[in-house]
Amino acid sequence: MSKKPLIILTGPTAVGKTSLSIRLAKAVDGEIISADSMQVYKYMDIGTAKITSEEMAGVTHYLISEFYPDEEFSVVKFQQYAKRYIESIHKRNKIPILVGGTGFYIQSILYDIDFEKNDQDKTYREELEVLAKSRGGAYLHELLAKLDPLSAEAIHPNNVKRIIRALEYFKQTGKPISIHNSEQRKKDSPYNYNYFVLNKDRDKLYDNINRRVDIMINDGLLEEVRLLKNMGYTRDLVSMQGLGYKEILDYIEGRSSLDQAIEILKRDTRHYAKRQLTWFKREKEVIWVNKDDFEDEDLIIEYLLDNLRKSSIIT
Repeated sequence: MSKKPLIILTGPTAVGKTSLSIRLAKAVDGEIISADSMQVYKYMDIGTAKITSEEMAGVTHYLISEFYPDEEFSVVKFQQYAKRYIESIHKRNKIPILVGGTGFYIQSILYDIDFEKNDQDKTYREELEVLAKSRGGAYLHELLAKLDPLSAEAIHPNNVKRIIRALEYFKQTGKPISIHNSEQRKKDSPYNYNYFVLNKDRDKLYDNINRRVDIMINDGLLEEVRLLKNMGYTRDLVSMQGLGYKEILDYIEGRSSLDQAIEILKRDTRHYAKRQLTWFKREKEVIWVNKDDFEDEDLIIEYLLDNLRKSSIIT
């Protein structure tokens, strides 16, 4: 049986995925599934640089504003929803396009990673959650660094959820989750895919990030975070630990000045972009698209389409 088509368009934050994804979807008669761990939440628009309905230009999008900020959303749930959407898109003879910068989400679909095993006993997870509240994420991150240095390097100390999952996996299986992920990455994909990673000169990318943060502030990020806080969404939620939200919460709650919050947000977003690139460099069979090598978007689109034709994803 021939493999069904899948297009992945990813890259670090602020590299410029949105407009290209719309043009690509129109060119191949595709629909877009967001592979972004934050854009899935309602009310979190400015801080996530969420695509607007106008920018969608009639292209159907999935996993944008589908969950409330206090709802559980994880890579497991992403995989369940994305697979369902992919099947629906294929049934209508359209091409699914995964767009977003959360590498683990993309990997979960590309290699159909099995998350079901070792997930029954939640006792240790609950112990770790209590420990996270009393000792903080940095403490758990140090524990992980001793047991699984590769995972500790890949997971940010603020990402308590993923740290807990990695520690839990080690407890249940006796082996690092980084080895499990590496094994899963070697699996043959069930799809005929092209995995495009957009990139650009590091200094230009960092300039884009700094400018984007300034635009978010001007567009009302402070008001957005205040509204979320007033709606009862607190800093202990996974969603409120996202970039742009925890920093502004620190300012609103008097833990930092506005200038400090903005500088920390810019710095942490640059660090995040760097970690994203490190992740994509470890992936196999990716097609790197250096935007600086092209005069305009028309030429980038033509390059993407050429690759898709060579792979028989489109004719």
